[in-house]
Amino acid sequence: MPESPLYESFFQQLNTAGQQWWQQWVNAVAAPQDDALPQIFPKLLAAFPTSSPEWQASQAEYYQQQLDLWLGLIGAKPAASVITPDKGDRRFNSPEWEVPLFSWIKQNYLLTSRHLLQCVDATEADESTREKAGFFVKQFIDAMSPANFALTNPEVMKLAAETNGESLQEGMKRLLEDIGKGTITMTDESQFEVGRNLAVTAGAVIFENDLFQLLQYQPLTAQVKEVPLLIVPPCVNKYYIMDLQPENSMVRWCVEQGHTTFLISWRSIPPQMGHLQWDDYIEDGIIKAAEVVRKISRREQLNVLSFCIGGGLVATSIPVMQSRGQGDWFKSITLMTSMLDHSEPGDIKHYIDWNLIRSRETKLAAGGVVSGKELARTFSSLRANDLIWNYVVNSYLKGKTPPPFDLLYWNNDSANLALPMHTFFLRNMYLENNLAKPGSFALCGVPIDLTQVTTPTYIFAAREDHIVPWTSAYLTTRLFKGPLRFVLGASGHIAGTINHPAANKRNYWVNEALESEPQTWFDGAESRPGSWWQDWGVWLDQFAGKKVPARKTLGAAGFKPLEPAPGRYVKEKLD
Repeated sequence: MPESPLYESFFQQLNTAGQQWWQQWVNAVAAPQDDALPQIFPKLLAAFPTSSPEWQASQAEYYQQQLDLWLGLIGAKPAASVITPDKGDRRFNSPEWEVPLFSWIKQNYLLTSRHLLQCVDATEADESTREKAGFFVKQFIDAMSPANFALTNPEVMKLAAETNGESLQEGMKRLLEDIGKGTITMTDESQFEVGRNLAVTAGAVIFENDLFQLLQYQPLTAQVKEVPLLIVPPCVNKYYIMDLQPENSMVRWCVEQGHTTFLISWRSIPPQMGHLQWDDYIEDGIIKAAEVVRKISRREQLNVLSFCIGGGLVATSIPVMQSRGQGDWFKSITLMTSMLDHSEPGDIKHYIDWNLIRSRETKLAAGGVVSGKELARTFSSLRANDLIWNYVVNSYLKGKTPPPFDLLYWNNDSANLALPMHTFFLRNMYLENNLAKPGSFALCGVPIDLTQVTTPTYIFAAREDHIVPWTSAYLTTRLFKGPLRFVLGASGHIAGTINHPAANKRNYWVNEALESEPQTWFDGAESRPGSWWQDWGVWLDQFAGKKVPARKTLGAAGFKPLEPAPGRYVKEKLD
């Protein structure tokens, strides 16, 4: 490779920038476990079955395979493929990885990775310890892939040679920019703007308080269904995941189906509002929004569509409303990828323990916010190869501009949460699973018992969801006591949920019988092509009432439009 000042400049910056980036990654992935992780691995090592024949045979096999790899590399025996990447692992697809030296590097990494995970599985530690250790060993393995480092990635070295080092220089520039932002750039952000080509469904803000803005959308049909629809997105992200672009907007699709549609646009919490509790999100959020929708629409009831943690807010609001004689306000509710029973919450549980909660609870009196960037990094780390290292390699090592992708733009547009609200959520839902224990805690002075919820409910889950495992979402069928329908969609938390029928992509499963176990339900389910929205639309129609002429103006007396949709709350950016 020819000498170039670009190389010297690149490597001069590499040490400092690399240290800063790795520290940010460690903070995002391991910080919640500062006290717990050091206790896990000594406990694991003490439980190794070093004298068992199975363990000794596993060790011998590993060493023999390593020897075969080495002998093949130096030509002492014919080179052979000892191990291949798992199906779906795209890190080593390039033909450059078949060059003998890099093939050895690749196979050595894969072999050692597999052996490390086998070591964890072989220990006689308790299941919880093995599971947590296995998760963080996998995090380490993913981070240390040879694909993530310039000198051990033949694709990176080839591109550097072809560009005389300019790819490395451009990559360093992108790395330094992202260190300054505190996030990994996943898409060409210059191609998107909220209100210009994202969140463009016509409407207006017709109410606001310090916590949220309420949007009402302009009808797109001459007649509308008389029962209004209120959409409650998650407060941990911006709402426009449900209104990306017209061709994949769930909001626009609802309006096109003739629903008078309202939506809560949660505010990213500024430091001065860091005292907010879960109760505030119920009182000044869900209940207040429902009250305004009833007044504007002049209807006693409304249907509610909620997504992720928005479903938790809606579900916990219902017992409070029942205690006030408002239990019939919601004619139906829909829970999209929402987890109420947290007995099996998935890999996210490895970041949540009593050390984290107790450290945060010492700060509750002073209030504060949980950074949206911190939350986004945590969720990304659950699929690190796809949502972290893929972009590290392409952006920082190859210097490439990522292609424009609206969903990834949204993914990086985070929102802060109030520390007391978020800590309450982690303690009561994730650690203590109190939503599955009737009367175990109170909100707004009311004991919460979800087994008293009789509202007709549509429950949607996504089969490959890494945030809300579908089997956990299914457990809501054991809590609610009203008429229930459970539908399972293909793909993950976002791609499985936001699946416009016009795209004619993926499939979903239905089974009218709500079996006691999720797998039994799935075994008897029928697969249907296309989007689950079609099934949901048919279900919702039975609660939507008759058709009435669409009103030409938005809002009502006392609720005049304040500004056009999407409103200013959703446009606020984190520093």
